[in-house]
Amino acid sequence: MILDTNALSAVADNVSAAVQVFLHADTIEVPVIVLGEYRFGITQSLQRDTYEQWLTKLIASSRVLDVNEHTTRRYADLRLELKKAGKPIPSNDVWIAALSRQHSLPILSRDHHFDGVSGVARISW
Repeated sequence: MILDTNALSAVADNVSAAVQVFLHADTIEVPVIVLGEYRFGITQSLQRDTYEQWLTKLIASSRVLDVNEHTTRRYADLRLELKKAGKPIPSNDVWIAALSRQHSLPILSRDHHFDGVSGVARISW
């Protein structure tokens, strides 16, 4: 399963329902885009060091999904599909959805706009 930024934050903050889904996942994948968004968020936190330490442990026990040439093709296809459908989503979420399609993995997220992306399954909590 791929973690969206809101899922990563919920797990870090020990939100019970999100943690339960997280603990039952076969694998945990964290897009590099999500790492950037999360790190930006914690730069403003008084608990930055605590969150960084937690993140370091998570990264060691999961796989970071990098963007590569194959991802760029899926990204371009997705952006075009969403544009034609008149249903754009935030650019970073297009990258996350492209990684979901590329690796055939669901996304743990509270963002309902993933539900309108064909070939992408969203798990909520």
